[in-house]
Amino acid sequence: MKTLRLLTALALGGGLVLGGYWSSNGARRPADIELVSAAAAADRTPLYYRDPSGAPLWSAGPKQDDRGHDYLPVYDDDQAVPAETKPQQQVGSARKILYYRNPMGLPDTSPVPKKDSMGMNYVPVYEGGDTDDGVVKLSPGKIQRTGVKSERAERRSIRVRVKAPGTIQLDERRVSVIAMRAESFVQKVADVTTGARVTAGQPLMEIYSSAVASAAAEYLATITSKTVGGVETYGRGSRQRLVNLDVPEPVIAEMEKTHSAPVTIRWSAPRDGIVLERNAIEGMRANPGDVLFRIADTSVVWALVDVAERDLGNIAVGQSVAVRARSFPGRTFTGKITIVYPQVNRDTRTVRVRIELANLDAVLLPDMYVDADIDTADAAPVLAVPDSSVLDTGSRQAVLVDKGEGRFEPREVKLGRRGGGYIEVRDGLADGEAVVTSANFLIDAESNLKAALKGFAEAAPRSTDGGPGHAMGDQK
Repeated sequence: MKTLRLLTALALGGGLVLGGYWSSNGARRPADIELVSAAAAADRTPLYYRDPSGAPLWSAGPKQDDRGHDYLPVYDDDQAVPAETKPQQQVGSARKILYYRNPMGLPDTSPVPKKDSMGMNYVPVYEGGDTDDGVVKLSPGKIQRTGVKSERAERRSIRVRVKAPGTIQLDERRVSVIAMRAESFVQKVADVTTGARVTAGQPLMEIYSSAVASAAAEYLATITSKTVGGVETYGRGSRQRLVNLDVPEPVIAEMEKTHSAPVTIRWSAPRDGIVLERNAIEGMRANPGDVLFRIADTSVVWALVDVAERDLGNIAVGQSVAVRARSFPGRTFTGKITIVYPQVNRDTRTVRVRIELANLDAVLLPDMYVDADIDTADAAPVLAVPDSSVLDTGSRQAVLVDKGEGRFEPREVKLGRRGGGYIEVRDGLADGEAVVTSANFLIDAESNLKAALKGFAEAAPRSTDGGPGHAMGDQK
C-alpha cells in the first residue's frame, strides 16, 4: 500500500513538473493550473487550434508557434481555452448542457452525447444560449469569421431611377394633310420632295377643279352685283361654299380684291415642317379624299417608352425625364411626362408612357430608339436602410437589429420605396437603430434553427428511446 502511494505521488509530481511551461510574458505557469485546465477541456473535442498571440493563424491539430508556445484549442462554443486562465474561473463558468443538436443542422436532438451517421459529434446547446425574446447571440469569434457588418438606419431622400426603352414618334397634333374635297386635276407641282423641309405659306402645287371654279364664279357674281336686297346674305353663302371646298384663305382674299377668279388654285404648305409624303404628280387626277401631301412639324416630338409594371407606382405626370438617343451617345434630351396610358400590355407587362421633347434641331427622327431615365426622387427624407439588410421571403420582410454585445434581434418591418441602394422603412424600426447589412442570412438561418430546435428540445424529455429521430416523433 505504501508502495502504491509512493508511485502515485511520484506520478503526480512528474505530471506537475512536465505540465509547467513558460508563458509569453516570461512568467512560469503553475503546474496545478495546467492540470485543472486539461481536466476541464478533456470532456470536449476542439474544433481547431488558434495562434496564442492572437494572430490570424489556425491549425486543424495541435501545434506550436515559432517561440514554442502551444496553439490554443477552440471548442464548439467558439471560446478558446486561454493560456493564463485561472482554474476557479474556468470551473465556475461551466454551463449546463440542455441537449445536443445535429451538427448538420437537421431537426434532430438528443438528451445525451452521440454521433450522427457520418461519425460527427452532436453539438451541445448550453443553458442561457437561447432567449425567449427571439434574440440571437453570437460569440465574437463567429461574428468575425462570418463578416457581420451593421449600419444605422437614417433619414435620407430615396432616389428611384426608372429606366425604360422606347421610340420617337411624331406629335399627332402637329401633322397636316393636304387632300382635295372635290374632283381635281394637278396642273403643276413645286420642286418639293419627300423629306424636304418647308415653311408655312410655301407653294406646293396648282390644281384645277370645276367645282371650285363654279363656286368662285358664283361668289364673284354676288360681290359685283348691283342688285339691292338679299345680296349680302347670298354672298355669304357663296363664300362659305369656297371655304367648304378647302380653298385657301389667301386665294379667296385675292379674289375679293381683284374681282377675278383664277383658272387654277395655288395650294401652299399649312405649317412649317418636313414633307413626310408626296403623292401629287403633274397631270394626275385627284379624287375627293386623296392625300396629295402630308407635312409634320418636328420641333416637338414624343418619346413613347415602356415602363415595367412594377415601377408604375413611381411614375406620375409632370416628372422630369432624361432621354438619350442611341444615335447620339453622350447627348441628353430633357422632357416631361405628359400622359401615362391606361393599359397594361399583357405580353410584356409594361405600361406605355408619353414624354414630350423639344427637337429644335430636328435630330430626333420618328421610330428612333431611345432610353429614358425617369427621376422619381422625393425631396422629403424618409427612414431608410441599405437594401442588403432586408430579408424578404415574399410574405415577410424583416431586418436583424444589432443590439450590441453579439445580440441580434429579428424584427419584421414594413417597406416603402426603393432606390439608390436603400429601402424606405415605414414601420418596425426607429431612427438610429443599427441593422445587419452583411451575413444577415446566416444569422437568420441560425435564428430559425434555434427556434426549431427549441421546439424539439421541449419534446426531448418526453422521449425514452433517445434515438436520432425521437424528437421528430413527438411533433405534430
